[in-house]
Amino acid sequence: MPEGLKLDTPRVDDGAAIWRIARDSKTLDLNSSYSYLLWCRDFAATSVVARDGAGEPVGFITGYVRPEQPRTLLVWQVAVDQAARGRGLAAAMLDGLTLRVAEEYGTDTVETTVTPDNTPSNRLFTSYAERHSAALTKDVLFDAALFPEDGHLPEVLYRIGPVVFPGASKR
Repeated sequence: MPEGLKLDTPRVDDGAAIWRIARDSKTLDLNSSYSYLLWCRDFAATSVVARDGAGEPVGFITGYVRPEQPRTLLVWQVAVDQAARGRGLAAAMLDGLTLRVAEEYGTDTVETTVTPDNTPSNRLFTSYAERHSAALTKDVLFDAALFPEDGHLPEVLYRIGPVVFPGASKR
């Protein structure tokens, strides 16, 4: 974990800051501010926020356990504030979140989608699989033609697992 930062469970009052970090990332599909508030209420247990020394969010990962695949954590969005980039924060958040969710829910697989042009996310999830000696498969989940707006690239499903966490529950 980068010095001076702490991983925490998001709270509803973090929703606005998380929305701003997502907006300022310039790479994420920005959801409504309302959706980030709901996410912090309903999916806090499967999400993480990184806080600076003053307790302010400087990064986040939103995720949820897939209802039809309860051993799978779907990572929805990952973002780090510009000032906190380049220190390994995204990897630290992903490692911390997946360990916590594995311990609490018994998950052993991580899924996410990444557009082909998102080099930082490609590196993040590829290095995560390597760090955890887990298999990584990639397949197009949503073809570009499915999106209503012009120019949206396909979303490629990254499936990583099984990921073994010593001491984690095997529900």
